[in-house]
Amino acid sequence: MKSLAALLSGVIFGLGLTLSQMVDPARVLGFLDVLGAWDPTLAFVMIGATSVTFIGYRLVWRRETPVLAAGFQLPVRRDVDWRLAAGAGLFGMGWGLVGLCPGPAITLGLVGGPPVLLFLIAMIGGVVSYELFDRIRSKPPMTS
Repeated sequence: MKSLAALLSGVIFGLGLTLSQMVDPARVLGFLDVLGAWDPTLAFVMIGATSVTFIGYRLVWRRETPVLAAGFQLPVRRDVDWRLAAGAGLFGMGWGLVGLCPGPAITLGLVGGPPVLLFLIAMIGGVVSYELFDRIRSKPPMTS
């Protein structure tokens, strides 16, 4: 049941990205170009998404437990460290350079052509590189 709910959520998310044109890099770059030919249409998408999320959270928090899990899984850390700041900066730079972020890129994966496939390969390479770096960094030093 959890897998079916995850699949359905992903399909709805992908349809939402497509209908809102957040999968169109030109539309996204136009939105990010606040000092040039700014395209405000994605601001309405963000306002709508934020409104739905605000209402959804209010409804969910009324429940004692989630529908498909034993309990809620909430983040426990509230601090902003260098890893979070650096990751957010890299995400923003990537989004601003090519007009894609992971959700829309995955949505376009089969129909976006070589530029989207190159983006996905680079994104996966970045994730794998980070995981390898983090494992090496967190290993205790060898003693002799």
